[in-house]
Amino acid sequence: MGDLVGIPCLYMRGGTSKGPFFKASDLPADIAARDRVLLAAMGSPDLRQIDGLGGADTLTSKVAIISKSERPGVDIDYLFAQVDITKPLVDTSPSCGNMLAAVAPFAIETGLYPASEGETRVMIYNVNTQSRIEAIVKTPGKSVSYHGDARIDGVPGTAAPIILNFMDVVGSVSGKMMPTGHVRDTIAGIEVSCIDVAMPMIMMRAADFGVTGDEPRAAFNANKELFARIEPIRLEAGRRMGFGDVSDKVIPKVGLLGRPRAGGTIMSRYLTPHALHAAHAVTGAVCVSAACALEGSIAHEVATASPDNPRTIWIEHPSGQVDVLLTTSGKGADMDVVAGTLRTARPIMRGEVMVPSHLLQATLVQTS
Repeated sequence: MGDLVGIPCLYMRGGTSKGPFFKASDLPADIAARDRVLLAAMGSPDLRQIDGLGGADTLTSKVAIISKSERPGVDIDYLFAQVDITKPLVDTSPSCGNMLAAVAPFAIETGLYPASEGETRVMIYNVNTQSRIEAIVKTPGKSVSYHGDARIDGVPGTAAPIILNFMDVVGSVSGKMMPTGHVRDTIAGIEVSCIDVAMPMIMMRAADFGVTGDEPRAAFNANKELFARIEPIRLEAGRRMGFGDVSDKVIPKVGLLGRPRAGGTIMSRYLTPHALHAAHAVTGAVCVSAACALEGSIAHEVATASPDNPRTIWIEHPSGQVDVLLTTSGKGADMDVVAGTLRTARPIMRGEVMVPSHLLQATLVQTS
């Protein structure tokens, strides 16, 4: 295999997503070269990703890059990469809270962080959003336990719980909870709330687009007229939020909201942004939950959230519900947020992903 080279990775499910996890030291330091390697590893660009590890779905075209942290009070650095399926693009502007669920197990399994007896707390720094997340993992006998009774909607069966406590999440990309300066804006005749907590989002009423949100995912994704109406709003919102031209970016994400139908707090249909998420992004769930507590927002309008603090926000999504334990202080633009949620994870395969060696040779030529 002289024209191919193997790069160590651990293929893992994190929450309702999955993808290869790499040590940063095993990938090229040059960003352009690293992105070429990740595209080759995932088989992009190709609609089926037939020549790589990608699963031909945005939820399975994700990569986690992990390293020991040199930041005070932080154990592990986590960089998330969304690999485009049909374009040669690797986007590290967003994060992924589902993949985040597998970061601490990966760090323990690969020797980047030592396990404690019983349970292990790992402080993770999300490089994408410059925020900290505490992960709590079950480690009886100082080994990660994957079997347990925890269940999350969107994943069959049960597994050991992994608790994620999100901190420093307000203004994750823009630096502001309300990047446009307003709790509501009007774009193309549609009221929107542009909120940045863990993930920059544009929240709109599903009813304003003539959908209920209960449509099957296949039918929803086939609604070309719907996406044709949403994308210009997303582009303009991205500009107003300070992100410039977001036509080749996956942020800001879109949340179509409505009143709950199954006993939850709010219904949310999360777009990734050009397809409907099969469940719900965790970072997006944190953002929607925070918006439920933000007076004047569209989420606050349609939610049935209690005034208690802390409170549990139950978000209804296409595969069931996701819960966020939300603690807030302050109000409006000055509101601060700490959010906790339960996820599960497990390793699926350990080995090497083979990529063309000329990609690394090109790196050596460029850096020599």
